[in-house]
Amino acid sequence: MSALLPKEFAELESFAEKWCLPTEHERYGSRLASTTEEMQAFYDAVVPRAEEAMSYLDGLPFDALPDDAVNLLHLLYSMIQVSFPVEVWRQPRVPDSGSSSFDCVVEPVP
Repeated sequence: MSALLPKEFAELESFAEKWCLPTEHERYGSRLASTTEEMQAFYDAVVPRAEEAMSYLDGLPFDALPDDAVNLLHLLYSMIQVSFPVEVWRQPRVPDSGSSSFDCVVEPVP
């Protein structure tokens, strides 16, 4: 199986298949399908490398990112998706929200 992420971020590869998702809807679904422990492990692995990942992506042409860099960007988007549940709520769902949900109508590019 080939790597989904740039070699500089190989230690995050174990999270790539679950969290390198191209749409907000998919990332939100993955968050809801995850346990707090899974989100915490993902968050703890990515956050220390997030600034370095952003610097790495800044050095590439945004309109022509290679696939592994797009996956890294999606991984960062997923880290953002789980940050509030990990840092504040300690659960995947928004507290006291019942069965309500939200749908994103505009996606970031790429």
